[in-house]
Amino acid sequence: MLNLQQLLGKKDLFFDLLEASAREANTSIQSLSKFLESPDRLKTLDEFILSRRKEKKTTDEISEALCTTFVTALEREDIAALSVCLYKIPKTVEKIAERIIIAPAFINNVDITRQVLMLDKATQTLLAMVQSMRAGENLEKIKAHNDRLQVIEGEADKLMLELLKTLYSSTSDPIKVVFLKDIFEMLEKVADRCRDAGNVISHIVLKNS
Repeated sequence: MLNLQQLLGKKDLFFDLLEASAREANTSIQSLSKFLESPDRLKTLDEFILSRRKEKKTTDEISEALCTTFVTALEREDIAALSVCLYKIPKTVEKIAERIIIAPAFINNVDITRQVLMLDKATQTLLAMVQSMRAGENLEKIKAHNDRLQVIEGEADKLMLELLKTLYSSTSDPIKVVFLKDIFEMLEKVADRCRDAGNVISHIVLKNS
């Protein structure tokens, strides 16, 4: 495929920013994993806020660069779309942490480790896709990464249904049911965000291959 770096007016600028954004998405998931490790530890949103602010700063830099940098062949809309998809990941993760802090007792004895591990794999795969795009790797390599993302997203859907089935059959407290359902759905939404970002990358590479 054509090396996408050749299509950009400023060497490496957008790739640097997009890779930093994908890396921050993974960092937010790792922060969530650590957040859930010690249920008795005083929890704060500091790490999530920092991650989301870094992502927002990168998104703003991409928007500014799109206005000031000439881009040939590679469409500005594609870069903007990928940037938005990546930004939504840490933003949604922060919302999950916010809900848990509001009512931490509801999450006690509820294991969402498998979901978080899936999201870690998804964001790592997404980072690999951005790096592969930067390296100008062929469409087949990008497609293999994207296929992996689709599988992870499908597994996340199935796991959410399992968790909901267990929740509805074992919990009589309606407030707890609503609370946990919200958490499960937001976790699944993060997987959707990763899938969406992967689809944008595949679309970019396909158009320029």
